[in-house]
Amino acid sequence: MSDNLPLLFVLDTTVFIEAHRRYYALNLCPGFWECLKYYCGESRLRSIDRVRDEILVNSDRLSEWVKQAPEDLFVSTAETSVTNVYTKMNHWVQTNQQFQLQAREEFARVADGWVVAYAKVFNNVVVTHEVFSADVEKRVPLPNVCKQFGVEYCDTFEMLSTLEVRFEWRHP
Repeated sequence: MSDNLPLLFVLDTTVFIEAHRRYYALNLCPGFWECLKYYCGESRLRSIDRVRDEILVNSDRLSEWVKQAPEDLFVSTAETSVTNVYTKMNHWVQTNQQFQLQAREEFARVADGWVVAYAKVFNNVVVTHEVFSADVEKRVPLPNVCKQFGVEYCDTFEMLSTLEVRFEWRHP
């Protein structure tokens, strides 16, 4: 990753859901969620409107948090430049016979491609828990799309490390 400019990270849906359901639950590690708000305010971290929409389908604590999150955490993907890049990415996926039809259809329905398109247009880093898989057929991993289109990616923990985030335990 570049040391010249501050990186701006774009979070995939899985980052929010995995954190909420597993290791950074809202009641277990509120610092993680405050960290997201803080770095959003510092223009170092974003997600997109389509990720927000995927999260809001559920009615749980995470969707409540998203409703209260800073407005600029979830940016619009309606810009022509993002739409144009997404169209190219979706075309690559839809014509790539490596991926099964169901995987190609899912890619066209979910926010994943839009996350990568936004990151590509604005030279951001995609944050996801998905991993690159050269031989995958049943799904279209974000890292595969990132590699195809020259977009950097990392996982939540690498992002937190880059941002030098520390969560500290307090004695009850």
